[in-house]
Amino acid sequence: MEQDDIVAGWSERIRRATERQEPLRIRGGGTKDWYGQTVQGEVLATREWRGIVAYDPAELVITVKGGTPLAQVEAALRECNQMLPFEPPHFGRDATIGGCIAAGIAGPRRAWTGAPRDFVLGAVVMNGQGQVLHFGGQVVKNVAGYDVSRLLAGSLGTLGLILELSIKVLPRPVAEATLKFDMHATDGVRKLNEWGGHPLPISGSAWRDGTLALRLAGAEAAVKAARTSLGGEVVDAVEADRFWIAMREQTDPFFAVIEPKAALWRLALPSIAEPLHLPGAQLMEWGGAQRWWITDTDPQTVRISAKQAGGHATIFRSGAAYDRNAGVFTPLPAPVMKIHRGLKAAFDPARIFNRGRLYPDF
Repeated sequence: MEQDDIVAGWSERIRRATERQEPLRIRGGGTKDWYGQTVQGEVLATREWRGIVAYDPAELVITVKGGTPLAQVEAALRECNQMLPFEPPHFGRDATIGGCIAAGIAGPRRAWTGAPRDFVLGAVVMNGQGQVLHFGGQVVKNVAGYDVSRLLAGSLGTLGLILELSIKVLPRPVAEATLKFDMHATDGVRKLNEWGGHPLPISGSAWRDGTLALRLAGAEAAVKAARTSLGGEVVDAVEADRFWIAMREQTDPFFAVIEPKAALWRLALPSIAEPLHLPGAQLMEWGGAQRWWITDTDPQTVRISAKQAGGHATIFRSGAAYDRNAGVFTPLPAPVMKIHRGLKAAFDPARIFNRGRLYPDF
């Protein structure tokens, strides 16, 4: 099918769904189908809408169609020794760039380089009326008014169908090294915050089972100097690469087994928050700001614990028997939800896109 025909077909289908108020489930590679609430509606597949529209390595910007495989985007950047700064997880071979941005999930580098939304410069979106809308552009200083293109990051497809994205990229670091320290969780939090106050080239951290791993990345001299000042055990480069990929893709043994009555929770906390003394396995990333917790504890208790520590909690994955009725995402305060509803009404008044994925009535 010709590319123009694909867009025209989607527009007609969306207009028809809006008239009938029939929900549509936007789906790229399906590698994150499990994330969020249960989605309603027929599948609107995007993988045939693929390809790199423009890429100028000198300008550090790549423009791609939403259904383009994430692996293809990363391969093109790798040829020019560049990368997506937020180190996005794939969670499967079929991941697409549109799904990557819509999910808004970042990997180990996020705490030091930024989130997906920080690198979205522009977007082309089809709204609930089947209209094609253009936002932003291909340069950093391009926004006048509301920065809609960045709102798409983490929206889980509830605002519209992503047709095209312009994303800022960065050069790959010249040197990398991973250090390992035997350390209790409390000491790990304190050390990470202490190191965070110094100009160290940190690009990843992970604590689990009494071991803290720290990744350094940057200029050769900076990485070498940091290795000398921090000490610790240097991890073999191949082993280190496997470890960080396993953290990013959640193939590390920590994530391997979730019992039917348990869930993997993602807690966003202040980096200085002390480790939570709660039942179940825990893992810390992002300098202590992201905590993973596998537990059969009820959602209300988890959310209260996260709130008392200064943050919030999300059910990331769960066993078949875990109670998700309280909602996957932390309920928003009424004023914030009012803004969300206003945006939803502006882009998708009939609520056809990914109905219920963020919140049951959204």
